[in-house]
Amino acid sequence: MLAAGTDHWCLELEGVTKSFGDTRALRSLSLKASQGAVTAILGPNGAGKTTLMEICEGLQAADGGTVRVLGLDPRRDAARLRPRVGVMVQDGGLPIMARPLELLRHVARMYAAPRDVEELVDLLGLDAFARTSVRRLSGGQRQRLALAIALVGRPDLVFLDEPSAGLDPQARLVVWDLVETLRADGVSVILSTHLMDEAARLADHVAIIDHGAVLAQGTVAELTGPVAGARATRTPDAARLRGPLTPAARADLAELADTHGLTLELEDGVRTLEDVFLDLTGRSLR
Repeated sequence: MLAAGTDHWCLELEGVTKSFGDTRALRSLSLKASQGAVTAILGPNGAGKTTLMEICEGLQAADGGTVRVLGLDPRRDAARLRPRVGVMVQDGGLPIMARPLELLRHVARMYAAPRDVEELVDLLGLDAFARTSVRRLSGGQRQRLALAIALVGRPDLVFLDEPSAGLDPQARLVVWDLVETLRADGVSVILSTHLMDEAARLADHVAIIDHGAVLAQGTVAELTGPVAGARATRTPDAARLRGPLTPAARADLAELADTHGLTLELEDGVRTLEDVFLDLTGRSLR
């Protein structure tokens, strides 16, 4: 169960900061993720996604701010959270001489009521390389094994850091179907990804971060919703603006209109999640 009074959120971060020497990885970052939903964290390389995930997983300590996972502190309450949280990290962190099937069974024995190992083997297609040492597996095979290990304990909350990295289209669809099944079963999922189509299909809520701060968040529909257009006209009673507006600019306009009792009219425009992402984070290579 969640801690008292926190049943709506699986994740709560308020003013979280983290620095590595002179580099500020997180800058007073605040974010909430709903229980039983898929929350996607998007951001370019170096945006702070992995640092954010590792702090929530208890692998790193924040320098400041408040972090609550299932209502608990991920560092102080690590022993209480460990049986309830599944973690799939970017590099897998897998022992290279272990064999996948033996490793998965070993991890399963650590839990009181683990998921059926053979079911996960069949679901993720692990049988084809079940007896091959981890060091000989391809990147995609390691990803599938890491996902199985993250799920075998029947977690209430699972962190998936780039789960589709290195996967072929068939394996990616299997992973997507699995994430949707987790949500249907009431499992909370925090998903870090570079794939806009993955986030658009799976996420109930999206947070776009860069330079260690949240730039925009909302549902995919909210982030990609209508944008302002213009007819380049102005009257004493009305004005029209021309050109696409970022989600942050639209929010500022809405606040301005509300403050002055104005009506804000937006004309429909078709945008994708990638359009919004590039508007907010820029188009330069990192």
